[in-house]
Amino acid sequence: MSDAIRAETVTVTGHGGDEIEAYLARPLDGGPRGSVVVIHHMPGYDPATKEMVRTFAANGYAALCPNLYSREAPGASPDDAAAFVRSQGGVPDERLVGDVDGAATYLKALEGSNGKVGVIGHCSGGRHAFLAACSLPLDAAVDCYGAFIVEDGPDWVPKSMKPILHLAPQLSCPLLGLFGKDDQYPGPEQVAKLDEELTRLGKPHEFHSYDGAAHGFFSVDRPSYRPEAAVDGWTKIWDFFGRTLG
Repeated sequence: MSDAIRAETVTVTGHGGDEIEAYLARPLDGGPRGSVVVIHHMPGYDPATKEMVRTFAANGYAALCPNLYSREAPGASPDDAAAFVRSQGGVPDERLVGDVDGAATYLKALEGSNGKVGVIGHCSGGRHAFLAACSLPLDAAVDCYGAFIVEDGPDWVPKSMKPILHLAPQLSCPLLGLFGKDDQYPGPEQVAKLDEELTRLGKPHEFHSYDGAAHGFFSVDRPSYRPEAAVDGWTKIWDFFGRTLG
C-alpha cells in the first residue's frame, strides 16, 4: 500500500488529437510501477469511478480515467453528460480505442512507469476494456461484467454498442473476467460463449462468476452491492495485475 498519493485532473491527447479531460492518481513513492487505464461505466465520469482510480494509486499503480464524454458535454454533471451521450448513440468504438491509447501513452510517459499498462472497466466499461485489449498492445485487461460483447442489446442500449466477439482473435493480453451468475447483461450463457471462444483461440484468460451476484456487484453505493463477491473480486484483480503489470 502507498500511504501518500496525488490525485488531480489532467488533460490528455485522445482520439484524433483531441485534448480531453482525465483523472489521474499515482503513488508519491518511487517506481518502477505498472499503470492502469480505468474506463468509466455508462453513468459516466463520476465520483465512484474517481474513487476507484485513487484505490489503484493507493495499491501502487498509476491510474488514469479519461472522461469519454468530455467532447459532448464539457463541464456537465456526470448524470447530464451520460444522458446526453446516450441520446447521441453512445461512444463510438473507434473513438474509445483512440482515447484509451492516448491514456496509455500518457501513463507510460510518467516518471516511475515500468512501461506496462493494463485496462479495467465495469458494465459498459467492461465491454470497452475487451475492445481496447483487442485493438491495442496492452499488458493486461479486466472485464467486470461487460455486456454486449457476445450479444445484441435491448432497445435502450446505445446504438454504438454492437457485439464484438469477432475481435477475440486480436486479444493482445491476458484477460480477467468477473461476473455475477444472476446478471442478465451479460447472462451466464454469454459468459460461457465468450469463455468458449477464447479457449478455442488459445487466448490466456480466467473467468470467475459469483453466486447471488447480479449486475453492479462491485458498486458500494447501490443495492446490487455484494460484499463477499466484491472483496473476492478485488483480491483477484490485485493478484492478476500483480502478475501481469508488476
